[in-house]
Amino acid sequence: MIASIFNAVRFLRVGFVLAREGVFSFIDPLSVPPLAQPLLAFAKLIARRNGGDRAQRLTRALGKLGPSHVKFGQFMATRPDVVGIKFARDLESLQDRMPAFPLAEAKRIIEASIGGSVSDHFLSLGEPVAAASIAQVHKATIDTPDGVKTVAVKVLRPGVAQRFRHDLDAFYFAAHAVERFLPASQRLKPVGVVDTLARSVTLEMDLRLEAAALSEMAENTAGDPGIRIPRPDWERTGRDVLTMDWIDGIPLSDITALNAAGVDLVALSRNVIQSFLRHAIRDGFFHADMHQGNLFADRDGNLILVDFGIMGRIAMKERRFLAEILYGFITRNYLRVAEVHFEAGYVPAHHSVETFAQAIRAIGEPIHSRTADQISMAKLFTLLFEITDLFDMQTRIELVMLQKTMVVVEGVARSLDPKLNMWATAEPVVRDWIERNLGPIGKLQEFGVGAIEMARFAPRIPALLERGDRIITHLEAGAIRGFTLSPESLDAIGKVEARRTLWSNLAIWAIVILLAVMAARGVI
Repeated sequence: MIASIFNAVRFLRVGFVLAREGVFSFIDPLSVPPLAQPLLAFAKLIARRNGGDRAQRLTRALGKLGPSHVKFGQFMATRPDVVGIKFARDLESLQDRMPAFPLAEAKRIIEASIGGSVSDHFLSLGEPVAAASIAQVHKATIDTPDGVKTVAVKVLRPGVAQRFRHDLDAFYFAAHAVERFLPASQRLKPVGVVDTLARSVTLEMDLRLEAAALSEMAENTAGDPGIRIPRPDWERTGRDVLTMDWIDGIPLSDITALNAAGVDLVALSRNVIQSFLRHAIRDGFFHADMHQGNLFADRDGNLILVDFGIMGRIAMKERRFLAEILYGFITRNYLRVAEVHFEAGYVPAHHSVETFAQAIRAIGEPIHSRTADQISMAKLFTLLFEITDLFDMQTRIELVMLQKTMVVVEGVARSLDPKLNMWATAEPVVRDWIERNLGPIGKLQEFGVGAIEMARFAPRIPALLERGDRIITHLEAGAIRGFTLSPESLDAIGKVEARRTLWSNLAIWAIVILLAVMAARGVI
């Protein structure tokens, strides 16, 4: 009860800060329920004047609320199905920049996390070069057999884990309240959204897991052309510290610098799209925060990814779903796109496949009537998610995160090459995956995997048959003679019944005594 009161107070404070900064000023009163319209009017009344556009107001408000809310805002930018497309775009501009904590504090954390003194591990450790809500990064040097090497050292912000735990309680309180008072929101799974945020933040709080993501991504892309992934230094990595390769690159947001370095922007834009699709469809493991601040290019035009705190993972079923949908739209086979939705179980069986295919055609045809450089894969997925409510589709959080990442990736690619042909760029990667996994080669591989599993399971078959025979024999005997209970079970049942009888007797005696007292006082 007390925790609920504290969470309600936190929730009210969040609402007040958002209202004071004018975040609600851009909401149409007709788009909210009648009961909420007086609250919206009050929020607009107390809003600051001339506070900038909505994105600026939102950024300022979340910054005031603290690191947890900044991270929550960034996470919600991946959920346009929950906050709406416009708010999601505003949240994309949210910069995770926080004041740096002192170098001395960073050294203390490093020593506590990996042991020894800082000088035991690093030749030098500089002042922070970037600070975010969860961690900050330092430039350092280490001694290796090949000479002095420059590395990046990421250090967890002190006290951040405790702060996030408290704020997550408030997020859960708000999500449960939304599900309770707005039943229509249950399709979007507000509590599930907070669950995903909690898991994501928990992973980010242990930098060893980010190091593992770096390592896995580096292995997955070892044979891919045009991409570089920094590798972790496991010897200098702990729960609160991550040491990795230092990357000298040009941010993809700096078009002028990229041109000055002679980078082929057209090739780089294709590389951004194809790399993301390989990671998502081929590997089922992708960088889920691929905005321009986390993407760089070296002078050879290679794509460099950093900050692996937020990763997405999709199973083979979802990868097949994604590949077949993309290929269905590329080939304009809308019936197949609809069938894939039903086969995957994303659309309830009581709906018509043909009617769903008709809705998908309404999305695909206008897109295909445009020139190649105007066709947006991101727009396709945005429109696709808009029809989910009509067909009772349950939200698939991993697919929404994938879709949102694709929107961001496409935006980055088009900033490099506005004339980028999205479909021509995506088609080789998608076609190659479908041929390998759904064509004859894929069927042979699937058969081989099944044969291996059967061979692994075969030695257990005799024991399972023997166990099944014993179970059937016992059931037949029980049906004839009746089932008997063990002495331990009978004793436990007796104790439970004794406790139940005791409490029943006590309750009866309490009632009798109460009636006697009332009679003595003349009440009855």
